[in-house]
Amino acid sequence: MTNPNNTDRLNQTLAAFDEANRQDPRVDHDEQGNEVPSELLYAQRMSQTLESFRPDASEALQLAARCQHIERWKIPREDYPMDRKGYLLWRSNLKKMHGERAAEIMQRHGYDEETIDRVVMLVNKKQLKRDDEVQALEDVICLVFLQYYFDEFREKHSEEKLIDIVAKTWRKMSDEGHEAALKLSMSPESLAIIQKAVA
Repeated sequence: MTNPNNTDRLNQTLAAFDEANRQDPRVDHDEQGNEVPSELLYAQRMSQTLESFRPDASEALQLAARCQHIERWKIPREDYPMDRKGYLLWRSNLKKMHGERAAEIMQRHGYDEETIDRVVMLVNKKQLKRDDEVQALEDVICLVFLQYYFDEFREKHSEEKLIDIVAKTWRKMSDEGHEAALKLSMSPESLAIIQKAVA
């Protein structure tokens, strides 16, 4: 049985992550058409997808899913060279910042160093394919991308590039993730790209 105090702390920490992401100046639209700060909406979609994909997720995994992109807008892609080296440096600095911000907020809410280190490790996606929770987080990230962001992404890129990106995404996922992805509600155009990529 879950300790009520632990549940309260978890909910308060998730709310603190949300409050940080609520400051995002960029907005997106939810399924009802409401304007929502982009990273707040992304974080909530991560939690919803995790709950469906892994209903028995540990506290650390729930926290990692919610803070995986925390305050992402503070390190814009445009601040880095628009080549692969610049992209990798941007991604590396983002992960570092996400981990640091998550740790700060968790410390304020009384989490021990072991749990904080675990969440930071998950956010940094270390030991993908070797750690079950890192793999579950990666699966959820991929499912959220395919479910909520792929249609818009598809309109901006050639079919060849899309097939390559989906194939790379697919390789990061587990068999369980693949099964969940093929059950997603997607446009016929997006589904056709995915089927070509995984053929």
